[in-house]
Amino acid sequence: MIKLIATDIDGTLVKESSPDLPAALIELFQKLCDRGYMLAVASGRQYASVNRMFAPVDRQLCYIMENGAHILVGDETIHQVPMKREYVEGIMQDLRRYYPQNCHVVASTTKGCYLETKDSDFIDRIRNRYRNHVLLTDDILAEDVVYCKIAVFKEGNIRPIGENELIPKWQDKVKATMAGEEWVDFMDHSVDKGNGLKILTDHLGISTDEVIAFGDNENDCGMMQAAGVSYAVGNAVDKVKAAAGHICPPYWEDGVGSVLRTLL
Repeated sequence: MIKLIATDIDGTLVKESSPDLPAALIELFQKLCDRGYMLAVASGRQYASVNRMFAPVDRQLCYIMENGAHILVGDETIHQVPMKREYVEGIMQDLRRYYPQNCHVVASTTKGCYLETKDSDFIDRIRNRYRNHVLLTDDILAEDVVYCKIAVFKEGNIRPIGENELIPKWQDKVKATMAGEEWVDFMDHSVDKGNGLKILTDHLGISTDEVIAFGDNENDCGMMQAAGVSYAVGNAVDKVKAAAGHICPPYWEDGVGSVLRTLL
């Protein structure tokens, strides 16, 4: 019996970097919550972004944020995983080499994210499209904060850089994964949406067998494997389709919604 719905956002529910949910999904999530289902949003995004996006649902939700580095029930943090400072410094020094290739870095804390770019379009993307709580700095490494995720963005496609250079270089030290065609994410080695789902279900007192999960990209593979029922959307990468138990239509055909309506 399904008790918890866990879903990714970008590329799964909506187009990458969309700021809002379609009205039909808002209404569906409200009905599901009112029927007693719990909803967990599992994303590489930060809490501020997702909380604003899902505010119209107006129900208590669970959040597996930063790919599982920050987990909340409502607005209460139940789990967070910092990155080791030595890895933050090494990754940042490495990623700065890609700035001339029009790459930009987002360094996340549980309270907001730091940008050291001066690119106004990218700042606008993170602040107004993703709706992150943005803090501008001249030097990410100079800030006296604890980071839980470092992400690098390249508009259009960063996959060749990510798969051929960054992930092979760092995967033995941290969790390095593609998080869409334009993002590569770095977290502590223990961070994974599947691990985050297990932490959340343990906290809620339910089994992962009572979870239905949806995803599209490599950072969703762990969640596909952990959930009792899992769906890759039709536009998902092959690794996620292989990890999932089922495939539903792509996000532009409301694949997740079509499956969840059967629960009603």
